[in-house]
Amino acid sequence: MSRHRPDPETMYGALALATRAPSVHNTQPWRWLIGRQSLHLMADWTRQAHVTDPDGHDLLLSCGATLHHARVAFAALGWASRVHRIPNPADTDHLAAIELHPADPSDEDVALAAAITGRHTDRRRYSSWPVPQGHVDLLVEHAARQGVLAVPVTDPIRRHRLATAMGLAADKQESDPAYNMEMALWSGLGLAATEGVLSASAPAGRRCHGDTRMRTFARGDLLESTVEPSALDGGELLVLTTPQDDPVSRLRAGEAASAMLLAATDLGLATCPLSQVVEVPGGRQSVHEDVLDSAGVPHLVLRVGWAPIAAPTLPRSRRRPAEQVTAFLPGAAPCRAHR
Repeated sequence: MSRHRPDPETMYGALALATRAPSVHNTQPWRWLIGRQSLHLMADWTRQAHVTDPDGHDLLLSCGATLHHARVAFAALGWASRVHRIPNPADTDHLAAIELHPADPSDEDVALAAAITGRHTDRRRYSSWPVPQGHVDLLVEHAARQGVLAVPVTDPIRRHRLATAMGLAADKQESDPAYNMEMALWSGLGLAATEGVLSASAPAGRRCHGDTRMRTFARGDLLESTVEPSALDGGELLVLTTPQDDPVSRLRAGEAASAMLLAATDLGLATCPLSQVVEVPGGRQSVHEDVLDSAGVPHLVLRVGWAPIAAPTLPRSRRRPAEQVTAFLPGAAPCRAHR
């Protein structure tokens, strides 16, 4: 290992963890370029889900999540990151440049990195157990470190407004044949798939957990746990917000989502990002005005709770190998995997 940059094994190990980040429909819309002194995150617009995400909002959130996963992975391996977001505003592909320098990992760095391989999206009903306030406060703190405000929606009236907006957004999308065709392409896949949503991870048909409408996927096989079949769902909803809606804000919102998801996993919580309400302009506006009092731009709703005791383990969706999403800039020495 050089004093100035990680060795090839460290680089690929960290990027392999970065690819575990969540993304809309598990599209993994990112590429990594390795330079002599820096690492570059690039958007892969060929993987944009155009009907679900016409303005690229979800794509940038997804790339923000892999950016944070990469920062966490490098930190646990002894490399701190200095990130330049949107370093060239004229280049819509170039989302971030990362400079790495040696630094001793903290206990938190190691814990969050360990949570990467354990994190998964759980779309099932959650236990009736309440999420402790201290856990919610910690998730809010993790978002704040990324420059994002996470708003727990606990007031019954605001919660009803949010749930209503989520349901209306889902109805609007599901009435669109083009949306349903896109969902069919990106979901209902077998366990060997390296992209898209597995049928074993998606519920069959339309589901509501308490007041929370879930996204409907094609060919879902996920069954609900038979434990606590009549209990209320105790899932909490948090809205991630920023003052502006620009590429940097969207990236940061994705980084905050990653930080909260990893922290929640470390706490033993089940998690599920819910993005439908911000994919529909009317839904986004409704959350902005009726839930946030026009005080912030909503980017994502995060559902957290406790999985029922003895709930079956969910399959881990696979990712494209790091080698498939990584290339070298001119003049950068290739690692052994490319020789």
